[in-house]
Amino acid sequence: MSLNSRVIAALGAVVVVGAATVGTSVAIAAGQTEHISHRATLKVGNSSFVADPLCWNGGSPITEDLQQECQDKATQALKDGTLPSSPVVASDRVGVGVSPNVADTGWWAFTNGGSTGQGGRYSLFSYAKGTTWSGAQSATKLLNASGKTLVTVVEADQNSDNPIAVWYFQLNSKDNG
Repeated sequence: MSLNSRVIAALGAVVVVGAATVGTSVAIAAGQTEHISHRATLKVGNSSFVADPLCWNGGSPITEDLQQECQDKATQALKDGTLPSSPVVASDRVGVGVSPNVADTGWWAFTNGGSTGQGGRYSLFSYAKGTTWSGAQSATKLLNASGKTLVTVVEADQNSDNPIAVWYFQLNSKDNG
């Protein structure tokens, strides 16, 4: 049995459309990997939580207007309970990690907890480039008295005034007993 030219043309069209569909799907997926590769991880005790940035401007610095929107968005997410969160006890150790491309730009992390001598802010990780892990710190140092501690992770070039990405996590204090 031989195939006629119309059948061959139809098969060719299916192959071309199929290849275009696959090519487009790959291109779309490839376009999303930049954002997906901008992740931060919060490690609390033996658990970890990965999140995409709450505030992101496609890899460009976040302008002052967008920073205000970001803060408003974070405040609302905190009220709504939609931030990535973890229970924490005083004996836990807490650390933050970032993907390698975030580390290449530079980043830092802090909480809204800590002693009043620190201004109510505790640095989990001071600005650095190339390092992907903050190390684990004692939860007792970084928690605030309210029982809900906000962890902020910021990607930014040290020479820039504006961040590139911002992540928020919430630590919910639990009794040891």
